[in-house]
Amino acid sequence: MFASDFDFDLPDDLIAQDALPRGESALLVMDRATGAVQDSRVNRLPQFFKAGDLLVVNNTRVFAARLLGQRVPSGGAVECLLLRRVSQVSPDAETWEALMHPGQKLKPGARVRFESAAGTIDGEVVDRQFFGRRTIRLVAAGGTSLDQLIDAIGHIPLPPYIKRADTLADRERYQTVFAEHRGSIAAPTAGLHFTPAILEGLAAVGVERAEITLHVGYGTFKPLRSDIVEEHVVDAEHYEISEAAASAIERARRDRRRVIAVGTTTTRALEDAAGKDGTVRPGAGEAQTFIYPGFEFRVINGLMTNFHLPKSSLLVLVSAFAGRERVLQAYRHAVDHHYRFYSYGDAMLIL
Repeated sequence: MFASDFDFDLPDDLIAQDALPRGESALLVMDRATGAVQDSRVNRLPQFFKAGDLLVVNNTRVFAARLLGQRVPSGGAVECLLLRRVSQVSPDAETWEALMHPGQKLKPGARVRFESAAGTIDGEVVDRQFFGRRTIRLVAAGGTSLDQLIDAIGHIPLPPYIKRADTLADRERYQTVFAEHRGSIAAPTAGLHFTPAILEGLAAVGVERAEITLHVGYGTFKPLRSDIVEEHVVDAEHYEISEAAASAIERARRDRRRVIAVGTTTTRALEDAAGKDGTVRPGAGEAQTFIYPGFEFRVINGLMTNFHLPKSSLLVLVSAFAGRERVLQAYRHAVDHHYRFYSYGDAMLIL
């Protein structure tokens, strides 16, 4: 398959720059078997579910992973997006893999500083990789917890297609209502639509809910760098599935009830954790499965997701679940009907 097979025309004005209030977004409901679509609203979600359905959500929490500071001693501006903790020497000293700018000037040995009224983080580049990636050693001044200082100094890492600076409002709005475990640099965006009222409405219908954790990494934005889809390599993302969640999933599968994943992140975790017989066992893992058309889904029967970028691995995943032609046809419908796209945009429910 070619990356161009997953391309579509999207007007720039349909890329959502701000989020609507939770529950007020549009919802495109798609019949997986026929490709038929129906226009609805997120606050009507319960009417598309039935008693016994199991809704699985990702309860990861986004942290303020984008640090803005200066080079030392020149004072030149520097930006650092923390991607993955490599090691921890102490609560105030850690080594991270990061995306840094300006890349050409930040060679091993380069020193940087990030500071605000909350405190200071000193950093030193210790290794250099491709595509702007660096390994950086960070130390919180004064023995403060580095995690606490990152949360205080850092900025919410809004996706690059949101062409504005983050605000204080994003610290709450770019989290799901079930966010609990800190560790993501991007929100599991399908979950951003839920409100307590919607969750209560689903429970009233008889929908069960289970929570898993997958910490979303840079791979969610990583473009298909090869023209051949199958050559793409996804970045591993850490996930954890509790005993309670695994048991709920297995009960639903045993009883032939629908397992509906909220988001591509939840989907990756569940399908990566599934054994050859589809059994999801509790525990931690690194999601490395690249899901593209031809993949055999062993766990999920339904998927709620946002609208994704052209030629992205996330669009490829959705196409694997519902069929490339049907998904692209649904996307054309969404464009024609002015649905809002990407992280702060509208949602799609595939059943």
